Amino acid sequence: IAAVRQKATCMESGIALPPQVCAQLCRRPCYCPWVPPRCPRGSPLVLDGCGCCKICARRLGEPCDFLHVCDQSQGLVCDYSAAPAGTGATCNFEDVEEGCEVNGRVYRDGEVFQPSCKLQCRCLDGGFTCVPLCQEDVRLPTPDCPYPRRVEVPGKCCPEWICEARDQHLRRDAGAASLPLPYPCQEWGTEWSACSATCGVGFSTRVSNQNRYCRLETQRRLCMARPCPALPAAPLAVS
Repeated sequence: IAAVRQKATCMESGIALPPQVCAQLCRRPCYCPWVPPRCPRGSPLVLDGCGCCKICARRLGEPCDFLHVCDQSQGLVCDYSAAPAGTGATCNFEDVEEGCEVNGRVYRDGEVFQPSCKLQCRCLDGGFTCVPLCQEDVRLPTPDCPYPRRVEVPGKCCPEWICEARDQHLRRDAGAASLPLPYPCQEWGTEWSACSATCGVGFSTRVSNQNRYCRLETQRRLCMARPCPALPAAPLAVS
């Protein structure tokens, strides 16, 4: 619904237009909606090409024209270079270098950024690559920490390992034993190690999550590579 009347002025929307053309494109007086549009994340409210109404700035790769302007705060201009006869223009960087858009924000080629405290990313050739900032290590049970558990710590970004007391571990396992896992368990495990004894009974180990709780643990089993040869009989003592 047109309600707000403002005086229209012909702005430079990345295009140099004669005043006669501007007068044809911009209605005078111009009418704007009472309520400005709700813009998607990363798209600020700006004046249209006539300098009249508030619109959502076009982002990288989105179509643009004289009225629908690009987000100049991100260094974008309406690029007509690949548009035949001045149609089908898109928002692009003013220079030739490529950029990337992540979560509604545009980053320049080569720029390093953190979309979250757990990731560090780099914009490269129109895409981006990320590396984790939190260690993804696996802590196995040890004599001094038989029940390690990774937990989220308030005020810290990365989860940390804690050593849970035996009674707490048993209570938590007893409560979880009666409940099914809320997600399907993707089984994972290493190969069984070589037998600890070259002959006779020994044991081999592996790390696996193939248990009722789908948790990584060290598993052991008995093994025997081959029977040990019989010891030679002791010679009889001759008196």
